[in-house]
Amino acid sequence: MRCLIDYEKLIQNLEIVRKRLNRPLTLSEKILYSHADEPDKQSFERGKSYLRLRPDRVAMQDATAQMAVLQFISSGLPKVLCPTTIHCDHLIEAQVGGEKDMERAKDINREVYNFLATACAKYNIGFWKPGSGIIHQIILENYAFPGLLLIGTDSHTPNGGGLGGLCIGVGGADAVDVMANMPWEVKCPKVIGVRLLGKLNEWSSPKDIILALAGILTVQGGTGAIIEYFGPGVESISCTGMGTICNMGAEIGATTSIFPYNSRMKEYLHATKREDVAELADKYKDILLIADEGARYDRVISINLSELEPHINGPFTPDRVHMIGQLGEEAVKNGWPTEIRVGLIGSCTNSSYEDMARAASIAQQAIDKGIKAKCEFVVTPGSNQIRATIERDGVADKLRAIGGVLLANACGPCIGQWDRKDVKNNEKNTIVCSYNRNFPGRNDGNPHTHAFVTSPELVTAMVLAGDLHFNPLTDSLTAADGSKFKLQSPHGDTLPANGFDAGVDNYQEPPQDGSSLVVDVDPKSDRLQLLEPFQPWNSQDLTDMPILMKIKGKCTTDHISPAGVWLKYRGHLDNISNNMLIGAINEENGEANNIENVMTNQQGKVPDTARYYQSKKIPWVVIGDQNYGEGSSREHAALEPRHLGGRAIIVKSFARIHETNLKKQGLLALTFDNPDDYNKIKPSDRISLIDLKSFAPDKQIECHVKHLNGETETIKLNHTFNEAQIEWFKAGSALNAMRTYFASNERQSKSIDSSVNT
Repeated sequence: MRCLIDYEKLIQNLEIVRKRLNRPLTLSEKILYSHADEPDKQSFERGKSYLRLRPDRVAMQDATAQMAVLQFISSGLPKVLCPTTIHCDHLIEAQVGGEKDMERAKDINREVYNFLATACAKYNIGFWKPGSGIIHQIILENYAFPGLLLIGTDSHTPNGGGLGGLCIGVGGADAVDVMANMPWEVKCPKVIGVRLLGKLNEWSSPKDIILALAGILTVQGGTGAIIEYFGPGVESISCTGMGTICNMGAEIGATTSIFPYNSRMKEYLHATKREDVAELADKYKDILLIADEGARYDRVISINLSELEPHINGPFTPDRVHMIGQLGEEAVKNGWPTEIRVGLIGSCTNSSYEDMARAASIAQQAIDKGIKAKCEFVVTPGSNQIRATIERDGVADKLRAIGGVLLANACGPCIGQWDRKDVKNNEKNTIVCSYNRNFPGRNDGNPHTHAFVTSPELVTAMVLAGDLHFNPLTDSLTAADGSKFKLQSPHGDTLPANGFDAGVDNYQEPPQDGSSLVVDVDPKSDRLQLLEPFQPWNSQDLTDMPILMKIKGKCTTDHISPAGVWLKYRGHLDNISNNMLIGAINEENGEANNIENVMTNQQGKVPDTARYYQSKKIPWVVIGDQNYGEGSSREHAALEPRHLGGRAIIVKSFARIHETNLKKQGLLALTFDNPDDYNKIKPSDRISLIDLKSFAPDKQIECHVKHLNGETETIKLNHTFNEAQIEWFKAGSALNAMRTYFASNERQSKSIDSSVNT
């Protein structure tokens, strides 16, 4: 199931780059540059040049994999040419508990699971079946290792940085490039160094490090950069704890995050029966797997772990920071509900054995005093291996004893897959969780749910009190006999003393030759739909385009293409396009999913209005605010606007993955040269993009803004397109450009595959 990195080849590449740059290198640079395609022929300039890289692996979860596989099928290639796996974790809704929820998911999603399993067998892709666990935990347990370069179609792919690899979230089209053996392109990231001093102790946890950093950098402070941790404090963090920190680097916009190879990683590799990997990593550590002495960072942030207090961030954004002792007062001041309705632990961010053991140590104290959680308490094991091990070791029983309900080994409520019954829709309420994101409506579809993010042990402590005022470091609880007691600080083994229990084997190895297999896509299906190529650019300027919507404030990919109930349509572009921008706020009226059709002067839903424009062959644009498209890597947020006739997205700034996804689908991703120009544009204006025939790297695009009174203003728009990306726009999409490339190659064209059964 795994392939070892050819460290010798990486070092050869690295030496070529090292001689050219002639300076000490950060760890991030070593791994990136050692994976360069033709390292002697490209530029390595942080924050400026585009890198062409050769990743070692591709990983996809079942929600994003559907569209990626459909795009790969459309490419016509007979099989993937880079090791690839698909993991079934996103389509399992939490209702009553693990086993029943799993069986229901298998039944409801049978068509999609069969499609993915068959496609995996045909195209030489490893398939992790439903129940195996969350993609990022599976990667850590099986595939991640020091020096790895992996891309994954999920924004929390950086979790693998906890094992010393560069694991980067991308859209499906990027994954298709790599599966087709084409170099993967990314703008050379800057490197932010985070120096860790001191040692974690008592109630402080790895989660508190990234929550504190989110407060320092905000949700966009890491954009265009890799977060690289170093310093003496690193050794006090377990390998899975480092994974937690890297996982949530996505919440500060980072390209990815990484820790240097150390003894804690070696321990984890041994515990997961990869002693051979640890031996190789030991051999190549100094030259490849740690930063050079004197390496320069673009910025350095220091955090003293000995002084780090427990954090709890929220609501509605992961960079709203509170120390646990301040939260109750802040909640009252801001009118947030202080009663905790549900506590949730687990998810890809915090479902390791250590996380569960530390939470269970709090639960045991409650058991000893005869008390239970005062609200609902749910637990999501990260993998089948974690579940089997915590069941064997009695950890799960302790969590159940205080009222915990174990959900399936899947994403569940973290991504909105939660059939919540304890509150009415739109009811104001509070939940606390050990997840990663807390955008409005993220967990349960209710925009009035105030979600707070913290460590699993703090969640477990807080559900015993049921109120945001409770500070377990200072406050007491009431035992069953009426006596008062204080919780002792959490503890737990970082790795199981008796080793991991592997649990049930849910992995499907692809056959030696799957070429005769047929992938079924029913044309009547409402879950799956084969893709039609987007039309290429007609070589004309885009003129007099209506503004579909001028968006006010935060617009994440959850606003652009919500998950939850919509996840079932992730393989059907036309159906899922009915959720396009339904969560974004219209500047004109302060409402979601209510805009004016400028052709009919009627109010309507965003997707309906876009479809009307499309039916009249009227291209349209979207105007957005800062950090547009932050959050998930879901490329549906780019595919849907393209599918419904959008041609350009013009904003103050983009999140990295979403900007790339827009480019891949042939959309113009543009930013205001002067951010204040956002205020000049009215929803009733018409937009023209001029002189597109001279569209070129580093050349601004001229934009004419025609107001309702007939007056026209000219503003300048910036972009980050390079020459290859401009060809995507001209071809209609990156996939179109790829097909043209392969069709022009006689050897490849002979292998075009047409065995998809429609």
